[in-house]
Amino acid sequence: MKTISILLTVAVMTLGRSFAAEPVKVVSFSTILSEIATQVGGDAVTVVGLVKPDVDPHEYEPKPDDLKQLGDARLVLASGKNIEHYLPKLQAGVSASAVIVKVGDQIPSLKMTEENVGVIEDPHWWHSVANVEKATKVIRDALIQVDPEAKATFEKNAGAYLAKLAALDTWVKKKVAELPRDRRELVTSHDAFQYFAKQYGFRIYAIEGVSTEQEASAKQVDDLIAVIKKEGVKAIFLENTLNPKVSTEITRETGAKIGGTLYADGLGAGEGSTYEGMVKHNVSTIVEALK
Repeated sequence: MKTISILLTVAVMTLGRSFAAEPVKVVSFSTILSEIATQVGGDAVTVVGLVKPDVDPHEYEPKPDDLKQLGDARLVLASGKNIEHYLPKLQAGVSASAVIVKVGDQIPSLKMTEENVGVIEDPHWWHSVANVEKATKVIRDALIQVDPEAKATFEKNAGAYLAKLAALDTWVKKKVAELPRDRRELVTSHDAFQYFAKQYGFRIYAIEGVSTEQEASAKQVDDLIAVIKKEGVKAIFLENTLNPKVSTEITRETGAKIGGTLYADGLGAGEGSTYEGMVKHNVSTIVEALK
C-alpha cells in the first residue's frame, strides 16, 4: 500500500508539472511582436506569427487557416493603431478566455494628415527603439496576466531583451551622429519612418502616404520631385515589400540616386530577420547613402 501511495503521489506531481509546463500559445499579427513575444516568453510560450516576414501588413488579409489558429490562443497580439483593419471581424473566433492586446495603442501616437482621409494615427511605431522597449514591457505584463506562475521567467527574459534594446538605441544614436544634421533628409516609398525621424532628427519626404494601399497622385509625385531638387536630397530609398517603379522614375527626374532598400513594415529576410538586424541595416543604409 505504501508503494502504491508513493507511486500515486509521484504521478500526481508529474501531471502537475506537465500542466504547468504547457506553453502559452501566442498568436501575433506582427513580425516585430512575434520576436518580442519569443524573446520574453522563451520556452514558456509557443508563438504563431500570422503575418510573415516580407509581407506588407497593410495588405495582409487573414486566411481560413489563420483563423483556426485563434481558437485556442491564450494571448493575441496586434500591432494596433488601426493597421489591422480586419481585427474586429476576427474577435468572434477568439476564445472568451484569451487576452487580446493592441500593443501599439499603449504607445503615444504621432498624428498624420492623409490626403482624402484626414488626420490618422501613424501605425509604424516600431521604428523608434524606445517604442519597442515600451512594447516589450506591455507584452511582458500581458504574459504575466495569462500565466502568473511564469512571472519570474517573463521578467528575467524581458530584462535581458530590454538591455539589448538599450544597447541598440545607443548604437543608432552614434551611427546617426556620423551624418550632419543638414543631410538628414529621407525620401522613402511610403510614409513609414516618422517615429524614426522624431527620435533621431530626420526630415521625411514620402512618395505614398501612411498606408501602402493608397498610391501617390501625379501631383504628389510632381511636388515631391520639386522638393527633392530644391533641397538637394542625395538619395531615395526603396522598401522591401513595395514596387520600386515610381521611386526609380523620380531618381531619373531629380538626379538623386537609389540609396538602398529599407525594411519599413516589419521584419524580412537576410539582415532584416531580427529587430536588431532590421534597425542596423536600415540605419547603416541611410547614413552611408546620405553622407
